[in-house]
Amino acid sequence: MGHLNLPASKRNTRQWRLLDLVSAFFFGLVFLFFLLVFTPLGDSLAASGRQTLLRSTADPQQRHRLIAVIEAGQQQTIESCPAEAVDHMPCEDPRLNSQLSREMNYYRERHCPRPEDTPLCLIPPPDGYKIPVQWPESLHKIWHSNMPHNKIADRKGHQGWMKREGPHFIFPGGGTMFPDGAVQYIEKLGQYIPINGGVLRTALDMGCGVASFGGYLLSQDILTVSFAPRDSHKAQIQFALERGIPAFVAMLGTRRLPFPAFAFDLVHCSRCLIPFTAYNATYFIEVDRLLRPGGYLVISGPPVQWPKQDKEWSDLQGVARALCYELIAVDGNTVIWKKSAGDSCLPNQNEFGLELCDDSDDPSFAWYFKLKKCVSRMTSVKGEYAVGMIPKWPERLTATPPRASLLKNAVDVFEADSRRWVRRVSYYKNSLGIKLGTPAIRNVMDMNAFFGGFAAALKSDPVWVMNVVPARKPSTLDVIFDRGLVGVYHDWCEPFSTYPRSYDLIHVTGIESLTKDPASGKNRCNLVDLMVEIDRMLRPEGTVVLRDTPEVINKVAHIARAVRWRPTLHDKEPESQGGDKILVATKTLWYL
Repeated sequence: MGHLNLPASKRNTRQWRLLDLVSAFFFGLVFLFFLLVFTPLGDSLAASGRQTLLRSTADPQQRHRLIAVIEAGQQQTIESCPAEAVDHMPCEDPRLNSQLSREMNYYRERHCPRPEDTPLCLIPPPDGYKIPVQWPESLHKIWHSNMPHNKIADRKGHQGWMKREGPHFIFPGGGTMFPDGAVQYIEKLGQYIPINGGVLRTALDMGCGVASFGGYLLSQDILTVSFAPRDSHKAQIQFALERGIPAFVAMLGTRRLPFPAFAFDLVHCSRCLIPFTAYNATYFIEVDRLLRPGGYLVISGPPVQWPKQDKEWSDLQGVARALCYELIAVDGNTVIWKKSAGDSCLPNQNEFGLELCDDSDDPSFAWYFKLKKCVSRMTSVKGEYAVGMIPKWPERLTATPPRASLLKNAVDVFEADSRRWVRRVSYYKNSLGIKLGTPAIRNVMDMNAFFGGFAAALKSDPVWVMNVVPARKPSTLDVIFDRGLVGVYHDWCEPFSTYPRSYDLIHVTGIESLTKDPASGKNRCNLVDLMVEIDRMLRPEGTVVLRDTPEVINKVAHIARAVRWRPTLHDKEPESQGGDKILVATKTLWYL
């Protein structure tokens, strides 16, 4: 058959159509590239893909079978999460929480997925991860490869927050309101409040940035809990923890912060941008709940004598007057107030409608508890716990805390607990070879802290301890703060509000009790999920110390191997009563 000869005009038409299609395809690819790289849609699609990848490991039936196999002691290694999950925080996941209400920043608070929707996998370290720089050098520099997030350095470097130098991030110690450094800023505050001398011990830094303020207060023996949300600055709390500064992720939104009433001797906000007078001064009322009578409130930055914020600044002063705070000083854009050491002057005539909470209110109840629009009564908490009345640091660490007396036989229990932990910590160091007291261990967590005896026994070590009081156990966190230690409430059937690789050592007494309902004794969650969460929080080459009955410790040892730890089992210290066994494990450093 011969070829069909088309006219030249028709051949050209087909050629042009082909060229049009190729050109359209090419320009479509270019448009898609710019769309993905330079618009939020690209981030959204990438996040969606990562979330799909994470959820692919979370099939409920497969998950249940894997947990049963591990708990039965059969050899099984839990798989690693995908590389995109290196900084995954299950309860502060912006890919999920961004769909929630913006009112009062609800979407930036904790919102935890159901366990069956959580992938059972181990968070990998980032490429190039190194064992962290040790304290105190870490206050000034960390490895860039451990958290290669340049956004804060690029945006805030000129304010002295941080900058990149070779393989390190360097922290000059500055902040938005103290670009010349936290040291000079703290010296300025020292003109008005007793920074040294042990009068002040516990501090709260709200919206802390990379926590240089709290880091430099440590030299004054002031222990600061720094918090900030996971927001546009992304890794600010992660940087703080890598530096060895006490910090955790939180948002002052619709709920009380997870601290007891009257816990902090000093509350600080440096350009934290919290609208203290909004919602009928609800946020100021929450600060008042947290601030110890006789304590100090410092606010630097807007709205204090700030351009175009005269109304906000006037309202802020009005709320402080209504609560009978004593104005100590207004120095530039910094204001310092002192809270009354006695009963609140409420009720009084005030334009904000502030009034006292009724007698049924427990101001220390703060786990998933909505903010109240009433002022906590100081008379609702018994004892001499005001700044100036409570012993100075370090005497307050060993003195019987004022609020411990509210518990039955509290004095005897407190003293026995303190002696017990001195013996145990000595045994940990001298017989079990745990590197407490060395530069290898800086960030420590006690997951079941009770009176904080474990942390108190480490007073001579270069560590700080996050004392966690389980939300369903007796509320002893106020005692811990009265001792001059710090901590939070938490329910261990949920992930903790911190980044992966936060702690060098995690300690647990009675680990199985953290998964059970105290009233019924029934399981609320399982040990496998809890130990996967411990693994997420623990740094590679970090240490876990678990105390429990022999039966529980044997079960935990099987799970420890499944999460790629190197466990060893030990008898308890000879002087202690009971049948406890001790598991000491090291988390291995592995890469994808």
